[in-house]
Amino acid sequence: MLSRVAESIYWMSRYIERAENVARFVDVNLQLILDQPVGMQAQWEPLVATTGDDEEFEERYGEASREAVLKFLTFDTENPNSIISCLRAARENARSIRENISSEMWEKLNDAYLMVTETPEEWAMTEPHQFFTDIKVASHLFMGLTDNIMSHSEAWHFCQLGRLIERADKTSRIVDVKYFILLPSVSDVNTPFDDIQWGALLHSASAFEMYRRTHGLISPNNVVAFLLLDREFPRSVLYCLSKAEESLHAISGTPLETFSNSAEQGLGQLRSEFAYAQVDQVLHSGLHEFLDAFQTKLNDVGEDIYKTFFALRPVNGEDTQSQFQMQ
Repeated sequence: MLSRVAESIYWMSRYIERAENVARFVDVNLQLILDQPVGMQAQWEPLVATTGDDEEFEERYGEASREAVLKFLTFDTENPNSIISCLRAARENARSIRENISSEMWEKLNDAYLMVTETPEEWAMTEPHQFFTDIKVASHLFMGLTDNIMSHSEAWHFCQLGRLIERADKTSRIVDVKYFILLPSVSDVNTPFDDIQWGALLHSASAFEMYRRTHGLISPNNVVAFLLLDREFPRSVLYCLSKAEESLHAISGTPLETFSNSAEQGLGQLRSEFAYAQVDQVLHSGLHEFLDAFQTKLNDVGEDIYKTFFALRPVNGEDTQSQFQMQ
């Protein structure tokens, strides 16, 4: 497979997953505001912090109001992590590899992009729940087509690799933001409102029902363990890392538990770190520090994937570079 094609498939998948995750946690925050006690101020700044674009937002918008955050995360074309920017980038990547994906996949992705661009911004602001639900459904339809129509060959594994790495990153960011920014005051701990917030965290990852089947009552430690270390839940960090590692080895043909390049080595080490981690140790040493280090390592894995599979090699001593898309 050409490196150009592999890179476009990889980033197409990452951008779609990113758009869905932005819609997911914004929608959950909107629902959380409806359940919070009367008089408590709504928190919008943590949503921007989840994407890692808080400095850019503060420079351009200043105060984190409802309107400013929704616009920044949804319709702002200058924000590379907004929903419209992610879908546009995914569409451009898909357009360049039309012969490698099915017509149904292209149509669904194009429909999702047109839905966002043609939706009146005023309507999305007044009916945000329906709008963000439509974004999530469009992403699910596209990924369902990918799994059921696309041959599970090298191209499909690059698609899986991009989606799972992006999902692992976003799940870790959601947990990090809740634990340190949305954590209620001491007076709110172990109160019904505390349970509502932790429940909202589970809802943001579509994990509420599966968590209740596994652990029952909501407990902060169990919530963190479920979203980070569960081996069976598809949106947990450990599950994403394990399946991403399988796809990476399927691409290279290297047996699991071995490595032939820096990407396999880094991802294998990261997966092992989560596989043998215990939530009590993670919380004792500092959850924020653990997740911050994880995000840095995951970015390093992303760079190694680029260097191993996508970067153009020098020809006859010439220094040739490939375009590197948004990490």
